[in-house]
Amino acid sequence: MSYPFSGVVVLDLTQIYNGPYATFLLAQGGAEVIKIEPPDGEHLRKRQGASGAAMPFAMLNANKRTMTLNLKSPEGRELLLKLVAQADVLVENFAPGVMDRLDLGIEVLHRSNPRLVVASGSGYGNSGPYRDYPAMDLTVQAMAGMIDTTGYPDAPPVKSGPAVADFLAGIHLFGAISAALFERERTGRGRAVEVSMMEAVYPTLASGLGLFYGSGGQAVARTGNRHSGMSLCPYNVYPAADGYIAIITNNDAHWRALIQALECPELGLDERFTTVRDRCRHMDEVDAAIGERTARHDKTALFELLIRHRVPCAPVRTLLEVVDDPHLHARGSLQWIDHPEYGRMVVPRSPLRFEGADGTVPYEPSRPLGGDTDRILAERLSMDAQQIAALHQRQVL
Repeated sequence: MSYPFSGVVVLDLTQIYNGPYATFLLAQGGAEVIKIEPPDGEHLRKRQGASGAAMPFAMLNANKRTMTLNLKSPEGRELLLKLVAQADVLVENFAPGVMDRLDLGIEVLHRSNPRLVVASGSGYGNSGPYRDYPAMDLTVQAMAGMIDTTGYPDAPPVKSGPAVADFLAGIHLFGAISAALFERERTGRGRAVEVSMMEAVYPTLASGLGLFYGSGGQAVARTGNRHSGMSLCPYNVYPAADGYIAIITNNDAHWRALIQALECPELGLDERFTTVRDRCRHMDEVDAAIGERTARHDKTALFELLIRHRVPCAPVRTLLEVVDDPHLHARGSLQWIDHPEYGRMVVPRSPLRFEGADGTVPYEPSRPLGGDTDRILAERLSMDAQQIAALHQRQVL
């Protein structure tokens, strides 16, 4: 079966979440991804002694072949360049400057293969005054304003629970690679592309920026579970008898449907609540009135009631509920596997769907460290067992 990236060979030097998610999407789209790790493994693999670290590694490195290579050794560097000569894409998310220090900068890589797309992910980009700052999801969330806009105005700021900066950057990096491959079909030449985590995060601040500029910079940045721009109401997480439910009304029709479902027509007659703008002026009163009524219902029954009335809403669910979600399993987005290293687990597939390809490529679990090294060298560089054994002995692999 043909997939969008069938025949594309990707050399994956990435680590943790940012770069591996970009190459995961390429692998799930049919590319042959060769994950190249240092002899002691990439950082996320080395975390696996910590509780829960195996799941993210398995999740992000499915459908990839894996080999080890010591890029700090001259022989390791030369082997990489031989692999580059046959590849279409090289992806890395080292700190800026590392590839140059390894003598593997763009000019060197393009001497080996002018058609190569070279993709780099970093915290703040390959230029600018922040270039060399250490960057992790937490620090980028802080630097990009995400933490300052998360939480309640009368409490300290908090980070986003998910690793938003890492995965946003990974998605953008996948997009940049796809665009560069498309361009290469027209020009015949590869180019370098880069994605900064901070720059990938900035557009997500759109609602908060609207409030900031609309108030002349005076509005409080943190709005709790209310709309970041404070321009919609009701828009909040409301109590239920057994948990919470998120409700959003984008327009007056949603408001009328909500008060009909909750059997509180008196709210529709209150002049303070007539329009979206009126309700935004009286958010505390609206939220108190809606919360008093939602608290009378179990969250599942309330969700079903509001959905029948076409009110945008969702129960606030636990991770366990999401892992077992019948919709995601029915679509094949999540599936149970018996991982050869990590045991029984639920793993995700790519969110990208390609018509006629039955979702994505057949799922292959992540591989043990260096599990395909010998085979890759034999197949791609025509090396025999004796040559490969000598490289192992010299700690090149």
